[in-house]
Amino acid sequence: MEKSAHHILLLFLDGVGIGKNDYDVNPFFKFGFKTFEKIFGETPHLENQSLSNGKIFLSPVDALMGIKGLPQSGTGQTSIFCGVKAPQIINQHFGPFPYSTLIPIIRKENIFKYFFDKNEGVVFANAYPQIFFDYIDSGKKRLSVTTLSCNLNGMHLNGYDDVAAGNALTAEITNARWNTKLGYDLPVISPQHAAENLLNIACKNSFTAFEYFLTDHLGHGRYDEDTASTLNTLDEFLYTLFTQFDHETLSIILCSDHGNVEDLSVKTHTNNPALLITAGCKAKIISESISDLSDIKNAIIKNLC
Repeated sequence: MEKSAHHILLLFLDGVGIGKNDYDVNPFFKFGFKTFEKIFGETPHLENQSLSNGKIFLSPVDALMGIKGLPQSGTGQTSIFCGVKAPQIINQHFGPFPYSTLIPIIRKENIFKYFFDKNEGVVFANAYPQIFFDYIDSGKKRLSVTTLSCNLNGMHLNGYDDVAAGNALTAEITNARWNTKLGYDLPVISPQHAAENLLNIACKNSFTAFEYFLTDHLGHGRYDEDTASTLNTLDEFLYTLFTQFDHETLSIILCSDHGNVEDLSVKTHTNNPALLITAGCKAKIISESISDLSDIKNAIIKNLC
């Protein structure tokens, strides 16, 4: 049950860093991204990594945490959602799924559990198709940090009915891929409509998280015919969220686990700083208190709970 009048929305974008000011390799420059351009007046890049309009703050976050090599999703996401320097714990970057010795830490320290144990409203807003639930029922356990955290807590994971009722979002925002790739018959909604649904969900709970992974897929695949349209959908979605939310009652923290899509000259992750955007209550303080991925959970709890 919700106990707080203030609400928190954590937006996790997989594989988004702050890259070069380079039209040829950085799709945020090549295709344009109004979430950056209209809110901050420009797109962040390595020579200008921190931006603000006075209310919303964009800043770089260290994804390496003192460990050499390319940062990976398993350790990066564990660091974000559990507030620990996961690469230092196992002395390497590891992914895409969490390293086995990190699972007990995820079970105990994940941010969903913090709110779940306080009996406050907490929801993971992503929905999953039936094939995902069949995978879990088969006994296979290779799950992302977010789904593993929910699974270990016994939290509800959303499915088709939740999407149809407007109580959850498909990972690609508009439902279109569920229809074309998985054979569902869902209404295709605009990214603006999806954003409004997510804001409604967030305002009913103390803590809401939403995960978007197609940015990492674009980075690994480099340019394809869907790059511009995929980024445009994400852009419209984010722009609606950041321009329509209530600053007095909702805080938004957007973060990523490592760089990737900001440099399409390579198919790998990058060593670029990960992206962070904070908005709403104490946005400036939260932004200033985060230097690496392990600071995100603790900054949320310290300043907003």
